[in-house]
Amino acid sequence: MAHIDPDSPVPKYFQLREILLDLIDSNELSIGAAIPSERELCQRFGLSRMTVRQAVDHLVSEGRLHRVPGKGTFVARPKIELALQLTSFTNDMRARGLEPGSRDLDRRIVRASAHLAKELGIQPGEEVHFIERLRTADGEPLSIERAHIPVSLAPDLADHDLTGRSLYQLLEQRYGIVMDAGELTIDGGLADPSDADLLKLPRGGAVLLLQRRSFAGGVCAELGVSTYRADRYQLRTMLEIPTRRG
Repeated sequence: MAHIDPDSPVPKYFQLREILLDLIDSNELSIGAAIPSERELCQRFGLSRMTVRQAVDHLVSEGRLHRVPGKGTFVARPKIELALQLTSFTNDMRARGLEPGSRDLDRRIVRASAHLAKELGIQPGEEVHFIERLRTADGEPLSIERAHIPVSLAPDLADHDLTGRSLYQLLEQRYGIVMDAGELTIDGGLADPSDADLLKLPRGGAVLLLQRRSFAGGVCAELGVSTYRADRYQLRTMLEIPTRRG
């Protein structure tokens, strides 16, 4: 059994954190399983309650554990890595072995404001499709997507049902619009009350706010503004050392 090394320069709470992570990664503590109580961990590893609580707090903040008031602390479901590439939600979820779903919240045609027109590269006042959908994976709400697409590129888009369907796939098959480049901006924020209810978050829950401009043949075909549950997503990317000149 793993143990705490009192002579190690590594803090004891961090050693316990690593032990608990090993138990989770080896599936000795499976998803949804309760971890031993603070008292049990104190006795098993000869630690103070403050040290145990510090280790558990770290894992809760990292999303590896979650607390249920009055019941205990449990192993959390793994977070989904947010795809930092130009792909549809539908294809991304299916690639992960999850069943994508969607629920229409709003479908209408609006006149482009000056800001929206600038983002889409069109004239103010031009007609734009606005599509708002709640996106789910295996029935769990994960994000709210709000897409803006110029009517000139997809005239009768409002006539097509998007239930259980990829918007990008429809644009490609019906209108020949193939997204081949994009720009992505990511911010952290707090869910507003209506979004929190839809995403089954507590009021003021943390979210990731994404704004994406998607291009097809150099033309901006979509401005997407999405709200993702921060408790279910994490970001991962490769880091490269810049090439030195000289």
